[in-house]
Amino acid sequence: MVLLDENFWSDRYKLGLTGWDIGSPSKPLVQNLDQIENKSFRVLIPGAGNAYEAYYAFLKGFSNVHVLDISQEPLKKFRLKYPDFPKENLHHQNFFHHNSTYDLILEQTFFCALDPNLREHYGQKMFELLNPGGRLVGVLFDRTFDFQGPPFGGHQEEYLTYFIEKFEIETFEPCYNSFPERLGSELFVKLRKSDV
Repeated sequence: MVLLDENFWSDRYKLGLTGWDIGSPSKPLVQNLDQIENKSFRVLIPGAGNAYEAYYAFLKGFSNVHVLDISQEPLKKFRLKYPDFPKENLHHQNFFHHNSTYDLILEQTFFCALDPNLREHYGQKMFELLNPGGRLVGVLFDRTFDFQGPPFGGHQEEYLTYFIEKFEIETFEPCYNSFPERLGSELFVKLRKSDV
């Protein structure tokens, strides 16, 4: 198993080995952001990479968008490309060490990049990072791969085991507006943390 640490991901960015990068904001996440009226929501995008969704949200008036990545490489690139984005909202950190709370967390090719042994921990950490009533929204692969990841695939039945006890499942269904190369192989997920 490859050690999926900061050096691994930084090397991928330096070498341009970023096959997960679609070059623009993810349509399912854009559609979700477009439906949110409260632009003061605290939003986190973990494992954000080039963070197209973050700048899209920022331009749409979201005033409190946070970008987190284990690698400094995409964060440096993002800062150069978007100098008007608040630099204090760029976090160079391991997701599992991040401590803050958010109203919305966007998932886009982060879950599939983690060692599958961390998936249960991912579910717990998402729960901890969300405010009561907060949502985890994004896309997950609904397929397996014939190579050792990342990306790591899986299916809905497995994924639900990480969330069903902690969240209200609002949506967990095939994604109809995926990036064309992933159409038919993704789930759109919207999970809500209880108010209690």
